[in-house]
Amino acid sequence: MNPHPPHHHHEPDAPRDLVGIGIGPFNLSLAALAHPLTGLDTVFYDQRPRFDWHPGLLIEGATIQVPFLADLVTLADPASEWSFLSYLKARERLFPFYFAERFHIQRAEYDAYCRWVAEHLPGLHFRHQVDAVRFNPERDVFEVDFTQLDTDGEAEALGRTYTRNIVLGIGTEPYVPEPLKPLVEAPGVPVLHAADYLAHRETLLTAEHVTVVGSGQSGAEVFLDLLRNRPAGRERLHWLGRTEAFAPMEYSKLGLEHFTPDYTRYFHALGEGVRDRLVTTQWQLHRGIDAGTVAAIHDELYRRTQHGGWPDAVLTPGVRVRTAGRIATTKVELHLEHVQQNSRSRLTTDAVVLATGYRERPLDRILAGLDPYVRRDSRERPCVDEQFRLVLDPSVTGAGCQVYVQNTERHTHGVGTPDLGLAAWRSATILNSVTGKEAYALPARTAFTTFGLEQQPQIPAARTAPVLTPLVEGR
Repeated sequence: MNPHPPHHHHEPDAPRDLVGIGIGPFNLSLAALAHPLTGLDTVFYDQRPRFDWHPGLLIEGATIQVPFLADLVTLADPASEWSFLSYLKARERLFPFYFAERFHIQRAEYDAYCRWVAEHLPGLHFRHQVDAVRFNPERDVFEVDFTQLDTDGEAEALGRTYTRNIVLGIGTEPYVPEPLKPLVEAPGVPVLHAADYLAHRETLLTAEHVTVVGSGQSGAEVFLDLLRNRPAGRERLHWLGRTEAFAPMEYSKLGLEHFTPDYTRYFHALGEGVRDRLVTTQWQLHRGIDAGTVAAIHDELYRRTQHGGWPDAVLTPGVRVRTAGRIATTKVELHLEHVQQNSRSRLTTDAVVLATGYRERPLDRILAGLDPYVRRDSRERPCVDEQFRLVLDPSVTGAGCQVYVQNTERHTHGVGTPDLGLAAWRSATILNSVTGKEAYALPARTAFTTFGLEQQPQIPAARTAPVLTPLVEGR
């Protein structure tokens, strides 16, 4: 493979076909699948200095929760030069991987694979902060203003590019519950989000007592790592979760069909109210704990009972943190409520790790210049059509301009939105829409389950302007 394939020259004022904002796994997938499409002029911007995928949670031994086939490209183009297997071949690691017989790879390896793609794929510009996006009705293009940053993250130069299509892949950000925000922002006792776990791991291992809040996969991995590395009989760990149990993730084969294009189409066709109710009830499809991690935690706890006694570790589900405060400058006091018991208590601890998940980054700042054109639903969220396009005013779409979104459309496309297994399919769908042709042949059916009494039609390949029916979902 030529690591630096030729890239055609671009005139500065000529509109590009596509500008990607953010270079996480999803827009990296889009860039990889766009690369072989002759004549498609693309560029991608990210303000970070390089690709990094949850660096604070690359705990040794932690695996991603999807098979290695859910890489950036394989489920849309198995022959792509940017597949995980191509990465292994380039690193002369195909035979070791073959004999390892691993279907789920380690997070650190997935991160290294994505970085390999990012370092060799043309058209990716890190240290470029996008400041504003506007529609220019005189030229019928989007204007994208950006700031080029130096190695210290300071502004170095300003720039502007023009494009007919934008793809927003700005990702998610750590979520901290309101009662704990003052603790995170204040110095002193370590209270941190799990996203920063590895940066503070040594401090946490030496803390007298540590509390982990959050009963999902990240909370389980952090708790397990702390448990394995603290002295037997003197673990001094608490693990609290709001869910009614430390529940395993739904991983049955038919259950996993909720992460197929078939279910995504079915979900998108439902009414707004039905979709909102469904999202709140499907937490175990994506917020539960991998069964292997649950087993490893139990195995470690059991191992510590072999010589008598119980490990000094308390695992309590069904608990929410009401408020929290500091005691002097060395401890934190958590005010807890057990929902089923309707009881309250206080817990004093020396450090807190918040495995409280992530939230979609709001689009308001970056799309402020397009706000008058964006159609919204009854809760003021952007409407997103079946091809992952924001539903915009016809004056924009009629000019052949579209804004696509990645991993910010759970309210319209369901639980598969952040799932790596749908990355290549969604990227291919976007590229088919951008090019107006079937650049990638996508399967008409992907699940044995029929969701609903009528199967949803396959998303068409050709680009068409969204039909603005009477706005049942918004203004």
